[in-house]
Amino acid sequence: MPDIDDVTRLALPIEEEADLDPVLDRIGDARCVLLGEASHGTHEYYAWRAALTRRLIVERGFSFVAVEGDWPDCWRVHRSVTGAPGADGDPYAALDAYRRWPTWMWANHETVAFCRWLRGHNAALPPERRAGFYGLDVYSLWDSLRAVMLHLAEHRPEYLATAREAYRCFEPYGDDPRAYARLVPEDCADEVLALLTRLRRPAGGGRAVDPAEQLNARQNAEVAAGAERYYRAMIGGGERSWNVRDTHMADTLDRLLEFHGPRSRAVVWAHNTHVGDARGTDMGRAGLVNIGRLARDRHGTAGTVLAGFAGGHGEVVAAPRWGAPMEVMRVPPPRSDSVEALLSGTGLHRALFVFSDEPDARWLTATRTQRAIGVVYDPDHELGNYVPTRLGERYDVLCWFAHTSALDPLHLEASRRGELETLPTGV
Repeated sequence: MPDIDDVTRLALPIEEEADLDPVLDRIGDARCVLLGEASHGTHEYYAWRAALTRRLIVERGFSFVAVEGDWPDCWRVHRSVTGAPGADGDPYAALDAYRRWPTWMWANHETVAFCRWLRGHNAALPPERRAGFYGLDVYSLWDSLRAVMLHLAEHRPEYLATAREAYRCFEPYGDDPRAYARLVPEDCADEVLALLTRLRRPAGGGRAVDPAEQLNARQNAEVAAGAERYYRAMIGGGERSWNVRDTHMADTLDRLLEFHGPRSRAVVWAHNTHVGDARGTDMGRAGLVNIGRLARDRHGTAGTVLAGFAGGHGEVVAAPRWGAPMEVMRVPPPRSDSVEALLSGTGLHRALFVFSDEPDARWLTATRTQRAIGVVYDPDHELGNYVPTRLGERYDVLCWFAHTSALDPLHLEASRRGELETLPTGV
């Protein structure tokens, strides 16, 4: 078969970290490197993503990692890996403290291993050169508002009344975003915008405020504003809530790049559905944007490298429904019209593919489906877990694993309280 021959000709080995050299060559001077995953529960994706990130930090001076996670939880991890005063001495403690379902996305031994390595790497560097760990997502509305109030009480008490007004607007809905979006007669956008406007102003009166603490306070206010928009849009359905969320994550990435300076460089960890350019899938035709597309638009194709992951069969950590206990589930062989079926047909156990700027191989320009497993998964009914994809448009790099194994979560008991669904299509 011509496609099989074309695939095997382009395949590179991926057995040890040195095999990632072609990816580093492809990255070159790019400022933003986005590394995906085809599920939130697969060991190989997390392990190889971490391996590439280690090399980017050590060999190419990348400034930080930004993940598809909540800002307040990741801020605690950031303080630990950068050795901030009073922070957790072991990143394990910070990651073990994750409580919002699905905890296994970041509270897992693979992320602990990377963050322990990062803390050790940073310990030999001056504070201004230490690589950080940040959350890009939009869900932590109440936690972010509480963090803003604590910051203002200590550093900018003149704005505390404004923060209280914003908090009071949300407080009757008891940390339930759907209740807020459905029931509140007048939205809280004005209160949150007033708070955000004040936090965007520099501290006056000659007060010295740690720039990192200023960043934390402002970003928590940005999360509150983004979450208010997201929960409102979620109730209306359609593509708007997805676009609100991914635009917020892309804006957060740009804010972090600005904070770290004009020569800063970023690594992003998120699901393939966020990392791969939406224009290379049916998402683009549906009016959806994502971080990959926005990063290419804002930083250029030369300044952005998008890497996807794909797997054949094996195991994955996921839940059968929203808020349910996590399980180790089987991943069946892929459907016949998929990228994964094509790659399985090559007999390659693992492979790395680095695409040219203008891929001309037919298998890179043809539309095939690609599997996307979210935190909610049913292996027996997975037809809806596939995204029509043109690989050469969606990614610059693809990592393939014929057999996958389950992630190693910290919290084997899974969710203790379960929350309402807020992630579109569970990814």
